[in-house]
Amino acid sequence: MPETIAVRVKVLSRAVYASIALVVFVGDQGTKAMVERSISEHSVIPILPHCLNLTHAKNAGAAFGLFSDSPALWKTVLLVVVSAALLATVVGIVWRTHHLRWESGVGLSLILGGALSNLVDRIRVGRVVDFVDVYFRDYHWPAFNLADSAIVVGAGFLILHYLFSE
Repeated sequence: MPETIAVRVKVLSRAVYASIALVVFVGDQGTKAMVERSISEHSVIPILPHCLNLTHAKNAGAAFGLFSDSPALWKTVLLVVVSAALLATVVGIVWRTHHLRWESGVGLSLILGGALSNLVDRIRVGRVVDFVDVYFRDYHWPAFNLADSAIVVGAGFLILHYLFSE
C-alpha cells in the first residue's frame, strides 16, 4: 500500500513540474506572438520611465544577445544542438530522480519550459523575439523574453537548493 502512495505522489509531482514547464512554454510563445503582431521591430514603448520599456528585437544569438552579431551559419546549428542536449539532460534528471526537492523540481521545470520555447523558435525561424528592455540611465541590459526570465529564475531555484540543502 505505501508503495502505491509513493508512486502516485511521484506521478503527481511530475505532473506539477510538467504543468509549470507547459505554462512557461505557452506563456513565452504567446507573449512573443503578441509582440510580433503589436510592436514594429526596433520600436520602444515606455512602461516605467528610466527603468523599463517594451521593444521588439529579433535575436539570432544566445541568451541576452550573446553572439547575435556573428554571421556564422554554424551558430544556429550549434545553439540548437546545445539546447537540445541540455533539455535532454534536464528531462533525464527529472525522470530518474525519485525524491526531487521542490526547489530543484520548480527550477528544472522553469528551465525546461524556457529552453524548450527558445529551442522551438530557433528551429522554426532561426531566432527568438526579445521584448523586455530594462535600463538605468544610458545603460540597457540586453533585451530578453519570458523564456530567458524563466531560465534565470529556474537557475536561481537550483542555486538556492544547493546553498541551503543539507
